[in-house]
Amino acid sequence: MSKIEIKDVKSKSDLNKFIAFPNKLYKGNKYRVPQLHTFEKSTLSPKKNPAFDFCEAKYWLAYKNGDIVGRIAGIISHKSNEIWKEKYVRFGWIDFIDDYDVSTALIKTVEDWAKSLNMEAVHGPLGFSDLDLEGMLVEGFDEIGTQAVIYNYPYYPEHMEKHGYKKDTDWVQFEVKIPEKVPEKIQRISELVQKKYNLRLLKLKKSKDILPYAKSLFEIINESYINLYGFVPLTEKQIAYYTKQYFSMVNTNYIGLVVDEDNKLVGFGLSFLSLSKALMKANGNLFPFGFIPILKAMKKNDTIDLLLHAVKPKYFNKGVPAIFYANMTQACINEGVKTAITSHILEDNKPSIQMFNPYETRQHLRRRIYIKHL
Repeated sequence: MSKIEIKDVKSKSDLNKFIAFPNKLYKGNKYRVPQLHTFEKSTLSPKKNPAFDFCEAKYWLAYKNGDIVGRIAGIISHKSNEIWKEKYVRFGWIDFIDDYDVSTALIKTVEDWAKSLNMEAVHGPLGFSDLDLEGMLVEGFDEIGTQAVIYNYPYYPEHMEKHGYKKDTDWVQFEVKIPEKVPEKIQRISELVQKKYNLRLLKLKKSKDILPYAKSLFEIINESYINLYGFVPLTEKQIAYYTKQYFSMVNTNYIGLVVDEDNKLVGFGLSFLSLSKALMKANGNLFPFGFIPILKAMKKNDTIDLLLHAVKPKYFNKGVPAIFYANMTQACINEGVKTAITSHILEDNKPSIQMFNPYETRQHLRRRIYIKHL
């Protein structure tokens, strides 16, 4: 039996191998959407990712017969542990061949690290913040994902359960069929809510028009997501970081910003034309030619990804999301978009799920957070 060797990621070369390993593991796979390597490097770099102001992390590679056969990250979010009154280590960026010895070595490495720091549990897959990739795919292995979620082989959950990990929570995603016209219920609620609360939808012409509202947008996320699983409010530096990441190039047709009579943001919906197929062609690299399919996908597409939406707590359960969903639906109709893919929604977040009741939907993906108490 070949010995599994676990090595710390120490150099830039090691980190490049850590990021590139999934491309080899999933070569020829029809469903995985690769992340752009430049974004991955930024996220994993203490010098670039502001989450390292309150996080620490270690990355490991697994070798067998001299070949890389797995990877894993261990993360401690001190801010999360403080807020949720936990002593947890997160695992993320987990990938491995279908070899129990390999997954054992990777998981044990994170668990030993956690024990050495007197932590009480390990859970994941999670990133540094709620805007990183999270959740292990447990349903929908023959479905194309989005750029905002993890894809993994069906054997991953089987390995986790063998290692003693249990379900902590699930996220679900839905495929939404764009109707020929905005659903009457959505349109009616949108008009009633705007009139009752003196709200309106901002008219955006260029991507830069969103920038004056970007900080307020993330502040609403901080307010409205506060009780969601594992959420940690974003810092000022993180808000600046994600503003640059998200809004450098957007199609304003699919962004709905709702403001009150004082022009203050009260809710929003962010949707992006799907980059899934384009990223599969790019295979993680913008250059030399990866940017071409991405630019094409950003201009013309038949699928849209509903990435984020949030409403100020003051307006919870008052129908505000209908305003930006009515706008998004009409934009899709106008541009020939046929399908929308929701963001991953906690399975017990009934208000967010019920928002799609007026549409024809199919729950096609499910992702899980696993936990093991040490």
